[in-house]
Amino acid sequence: MRVTCDEESDTMSISSCEERIKEGDEVRPGVIADSGYDGGIVRLENLDGSKVVQKTREVQFALAQ
Repeated sequence: MRVTCDEESDTMSISSCEERIKEGDEVRPGVIADSGYDGGIVRLENLDGSKVVQKTREVQFALAQ
């Protein structure tokens, strides 16, 4: 999993794998879900990243057990 923040375009992306993207759909205003050729979600993009994540250099993950 990879999280990237682009301050210039104010986007935050969460990629689950390196699979090629077939298409993207805006699932909520400003949130794009990109899917691969198998139909699974490959990446989520937030077009207003600074409004959602205040500390873009600090990301924490929690794994459900």
